[in-house]
Amino acid sequence: MTTSAAARAGRVNEDFAGAVPTAAVLVDGAGIPGSESLCRHGVAWYATRLGSSLLGLLSLVPDRGLPALLAEAIEQVTDVHRDTCEVADVIGPSAAVAVLRLSGGLVEYAVLGDATVVLDRTDGTPLVVSDPREVVISRSYESALEATSRGSDAYHRVLRDLRSNRNRPGGFWVAKDDPRAADEAVTGSCPVSGLSGAVLLSNGASSIVDRFGICDWPEVMAVLGASGPDEIIRRVRRAEARHAVAPDDATVAHCTGLDGV
Repeated sequence: MTTSAAARAGRVNEDFAGAVPTAAVLVDGAGIPGSESLCRHGVAWYATRLGSSLLGLLSLVPDRGLPALLAEAIEQVTDVHRDTCEVADVIGPSAAVAVLRLSGGLVEYAVLGDATVVLDRTDGTPLVVSDPREVVISRSYESALEATSRGSDAYHRVLRDLRSNRNRPGGFWVAKDDPRAADEAVTGSCPVSGLSGAVLLSNGASSIVDRFGICDWPEVMAVLGASGPDEIIRRVRRAEARHAVAPDDATVAHCTGLDGV
């Protein structure tokens, strides 16, 4: 079951989530408003195209590793707009990606960027898979961003500087124009027999735990089981309003019955 909500009414949702019988994909697009002169397609297009390409590859090439499939999907999408857009510019569209795949009695996972995968283990201790590098680096820019007006030229200059850390040693890694970034994904696997479910979350949804601290991950899994993904996003929206935080696109893909994702 998947729920995805744009940050605000009338705004395009830049998240993507989808599934095939043995795999699920979540893509959380990122970009800077006003960068349309660099990429005429936009962030939502990039996220949707990347997610769709990756789902197709997961269906057609089940015997390749997840990083290799993600790398091919990045290359496919980049090739589509390489001749029309400035794909290498630091503020061009990019995305965090989370992938789950059922294969040979295992659930395999890959996380690139600030998306999150949670595997709900039957012993009651969820396995949380995330890539903290972007969050760690972003913290050093928080004061500069808070000191400027959101959407101003100065704000965008700080964002450009922050995003110059993408896809470079010592920085953080996301899906963008270079397929080699996929090699930096956090990967692993877990026996499906030890799992009761799994969930993929964009950072706008995982903020229920890692930003607002409304609940912990066992409580998130309990809420999902009782009320579904909609309730997670409702609680995030209330927290954003309470803390006067700009809302973010939020997506939750809840996988149950892992005999088929």
